Amino acid sequence: MNKQNTPLDWLEGRRKRAWELKQQGWKQQDIAAALGVTKGAVSQWLRRAREGGVEALRRHPPPGPTPKLTAEQLARLPDLLAPGAEAYGYRGQVWTTKRVAEVIWRTLGVSYHPGHVSRLLRSVRLSVQEPIERATQRDEQAITAWQTEGWPALKKRPPRKSGPSSG
Repeated sequence: MNKQNTPLDWLEGRRKRAWELKQQGWKQQDIAAALGVTKGAVSQWLRRAREGGVEALRRHPPPGPTPKLTAEQLARLPDLLAPGAEAYGYRGQVWTTKRVAEVIWRTLGVSYHPGHVSRLLRSVRLSVQEPIERATQRDEQAITAWQTEGWPALKKRPPRKSGPSSG
């Protein structure tokens, strides 16, 4: 579903219906009652239609800010990130929002706050990853031994007595 055919189009239809009813000779208060809106809303719609024609009753989505990246630059983003993070001098093959923001700045000359990069990546069907930082002196065998032997021994509780409580 694109932005031009959203469920909000019924609102536009309601405004046009108000104009049609007015053209048929209905009173504003009757139009408001029939459409389930206030008389003030009908008054505004009819004024807009008188001043700008029926076209003025169409839905006008808010413009919002212009995107920093062009559609072509946004389409290039997956190709820019495809070689991996190490190709751009980062340690590890993980893309974080901060790294992606830096690559966009270096290659396309457009600055983005790392907090907004995730939205940008979702628009091109990509996602960021969080790096797994582990100590270089990490001993996997010692960790496994602790998880299988040391931790369960600490978790064990003394058996419960089955006699009556003395409380």
